Amino acid sequence: MQVFVHGVGIAGPGLNGWAASRPVLAGLSPHRMAPTLRSIPDILSATERRRSSHAARLAVTVAQEALLAGGLSGHEIATVFASSDGDGDITQEICEALAGPAREVSPTSFHNSVYNAPAGYWSIATGSRLASTSVCAHDVSFAAGLLEAACHAAVERQPVMLIASDLPFPAPLNRIRPVEHSFAAAVLLTPTSDGAPLMRWEISLQPRHAATAFPACLPDSLRSNPAARCLPLLAILARQEAATLSLDYSDDSDLVVLCEPGA
Repeated sequence: MQVFVHGVGIAGPGLNGWAASRPVLAGLSPHRMAPTLRSIPDILSATERRRSSHAARLAVTVAQEALLAGGLSGHEIATVFASSDGDGDITQEICEALAGPAREVSPTSFHNSVYNAPAGYWSIATGSRLASTSVCAHDVSFAAGLLEAACHAAVERQPVMLIASDLPFPAPLNRIRPVEHSFAAAVLLTPTSDGAPLMRWEISLQPRHAATAFPACLPDSLRSNPAARCLPLLAILARQEAATLSLDYSDDSDLVVLCEPGA
């Protein structure tokens, strides 16, 4: 399957937007550790900003950045949201409510607990009525989301946005699922090379071998975030080089991406 990258969004520790992160991922500037910014995307209405969780706002923030870079309107784009763990803060909040004497769950918390909550906020913000899929595949959620997005673009001949995000769980749930940093990334994909794309990706499943190494310019602590498994791919995009990359997908298969700059 062949897709073309037209826009990128990124938010992580010391990775504040694609423009600032690109020289770091390309190895041209040093990475400086800093907390992931808690941005509030202005694409959301005031009501949705109040109602949304930090996890949803993080996903929408990177999606908005990729959208603005890609030169398309939100209502023209289908979406795939990928997350290994969903919203850990909301999960913790609901567990605490159910363990308490009243056992009453906030309607807003329940609303934000579902995996497709970020997709709902995005569709409200953009007015999109196109397909949206929410994917969860544990540590390979980004790879599963990329495969889903590429399939949609190839079959439906339609632009699609892939958004991957994961955040740390609070204590005590973080002992079960240790993730050190918040991270999210979005890529806007199209099935054709119209509009001067940043890169062409040819995506396939191939027999399992060694996955591409994590970028040496970034701290090892970022590896704990499943969404950050996209960073080897984004590093190739930042360097604008031809390369072949492998992402873990299953016990038998890797997701292999052949990368070529431009159209």
